Amino acid sequence: MSDYKSINECVDQIKKDGYMPVKRFEKPVFKETKGDPEPVRQDIIFEAVKVEE
Repeated sequence: MSDYKSINECVDQIKKDGYMPVKRFEKPVFKETKGDPEPVRQDIIFEAVKVEE
C-alpha cells in the first residue's frame, strides 16, 4: 500500500527529492480464488533519475 493519496502527490514528492520520473510501470496484482486468478489492484512503479543542478 502507498503512503500517497494520488499519483500526482507521489510524482511531486519524487521531484521535491531532486529526481525526475522517466518511466512508469503498472503491475497487476492477483489473488487466487477457487483456483482462478482475480485482479486485486495495480502497483504503480516509477523509475527516476537524479536531476543535476
